Amino acid sequence: MDQGYQSSDTKAVKQILIFLKKWFDEHPEFLSNPLYIAGDSYSGKIVPTVTSEIAIGKQVGSEPNYNLKGYLVGNPVTDPFFDKPSKIPFSHGMGLISDEMYEAYMKRCNAGDNSRQSIECTNSIDAIDECIKDICSNHVLEPLCTDDSIHHHKLKPKLNLGAREMLQRQEYNADTEIRLSEISSQCRAEGYIMSGTWANNDKVREALGIRKGTVPLWSRCDFDIPYTFDIPSTVKYHLDVTTRGYRSLVYSGDHDLVVPFIGTQAWIKSLNFSVVDEWRPWFVDGQVAGFTRSYSNNLTFATVKGGGHTAPEYMPRQCFAMFERWVSGDPL
Repeated sequence: MDQGYQSSDTKAVKQILIFLKKWFDEHPEFLSNPLYIAGDSYSGKIVPTVTSEIAIGKQVGSEPNYNLKGYLVGNPVTDPFFDKPSKIPFSHGMGLISDEMYEAYMKRCNAGDNSRQSIECTNSIDAIDECIKDICSNHVLEPLCTDDSIHHHKLKPKLNLGAREMLQRQEYNADTEIRLSEISSQCRAEGYIMSGTWANNDKVREALGIRKGTVPLWSRCDFDIPYTFDIPSTVKYHLDVTTRGYRSLVYSGDHDLVVPFIGTQAWIKSLNFSVVDEWRPWFVDGQVAGFTRSYSNNLTFATVKGGGHTAPEYMPRQCFAMFERWVSGDPL
């Protein structure tokens, strides 16, 4: 029986490694350039794993010999043991749930240990979920985009899907056109639709050298492809790469409810690295742009003040300054 295309975390890692090898084989003049692997959000599963594979390959003399320097990840999906429970203390700290709701959760769920949930613990979590269901999880200060707020594109997302996933699930067709005047300033997600309009425009395709009729309609992501989530945690890959001497920057938009900075700090703490530079603000143009802490093994953590789930999308100038300083080896 013929099987359709399937993908997975590990397959994505292998595909990236194959791509890198082919690209550098064709462009060897760039091989001596410093190489950093980077990504946001679910790339937290892919980036550390790819970096670890490259580091191992360098150790055993694999070709090509990349000039690997390190990696960076933003609001990275890392490990459900750390990521998932952090949403509740984050919600409490942001004033989204009451003291009583938080205290009941801590009492009934063994101080936030969700590994063994009682009925009382589950009820507390359900009550919290119900309370914050109308909050935009990608950025808690922004409006929640629902099918009503994007009605003219007939999107019908599950309530409070991440904005990117919501747009990825839409069906793009040739009749889906959007004018700049139609984009609502209230709803960031509407702007994402423009990628489909742009990529499926005949003039754009011609400029990109795509022969007419060779590529079907482009969509941001095909959720019909079977996908196996087979990398449950990347903590061990972070540990592997950093203890090999490679540099790492982990940053978090501090208004993200999808992967809150609290959980990210927790798994970094689990690495048991000593603190080299204590918690302090970092600045752009004389204003606080976030807070940072540096650890042994060349690991830097930073928050991006006002940033959401994909911090550079919300705070591009601050994130570029952060990256420019870090990649140059300067303190944030």
